[in-house]
Amino acid sequence: MRVVSLVPSLTELLYHLGVDVVGITKFCVHPEEWYRTKPRVGGTKNPDINRIKELKPDLILANKEENRKEDVEQLRQFSQVLVTNITTINDALEAIRLIGRVCNVVQAVEKLVHSIIELWKPLQGSADGARVLYLIWRKPYMAAGTDTYIHHVLQHLGFSNAVNQSRYPVVDEKSIRLMNPELIFLSSEPYPFREKHLAEFQGMAPTAHVRLVDGEAFSWYGYRMIPAASYFYLLIHDINEMKR
Repeated sequence: MRVVSLVPSLTELLYHLGVDVVGITKFCVHPEEWYRTKPRVGGTKNPDINRIKELKPDLILANKEENRKEDVEQLRQFSQVLVTNITTINDALEAIRLIGRVCNVVQAVEKLVHSIIELWKPLQGSADGARVLYLIWRKPYMAAGTDTYIHHVLQHLGFSNAVNQSRYPVVDEKSIRLMNPELIFLSSEPYPFREKHLAEFQGMAPTAHVRLVDGEAFSWYGYRMIPAASYFYLLIHDINEMKR
């Protein structure tokens, strides 16, 4: 089967399931081996349709949030396109299982899903309700709201999302002050927040603990959920120690 992946987290998943690909996006940075050697077909929002057609794929992996409907419709004119729609942890596990069936790697998938469930089970509720504002963008400031995978990961870990709007609302300095979060998480992606940005948000919420977090751990579903578990154990332990 000739597979093109337009979803970075699913590209990484395919690699660990032993499913080869003939094309990836420029944002498919894991594994580095594929990033350096596989044909690239543009970005997630602006894939090179003609280049993808030249690769003659039997299957194209896409995602409702990451890829545009109009691009998917064009791709479906010459290939099967599997579009995942992932907003919860359970959605992620079901998508992994579906890909396993389509790519005929069911045994490997069930082993992976079992490992994820076992690693994530003890994490449930361990953050003790700490109120967090999770920011994904700067200028304008954008946060992870409800009905997002990030929200459900936060919820599973026991955090309380300071944002009660859906999807990824724009927030301003005034609204951040009114939210009065205990924690502000500055994600490493899609906007690459750095140490230099910490003071900017500390000024808006003087009582909050502002910290950089690994955006891949919070927003990549698939194989990334395995190393993410270890990251969350350390993160929550650090936060709980800080609160004592």
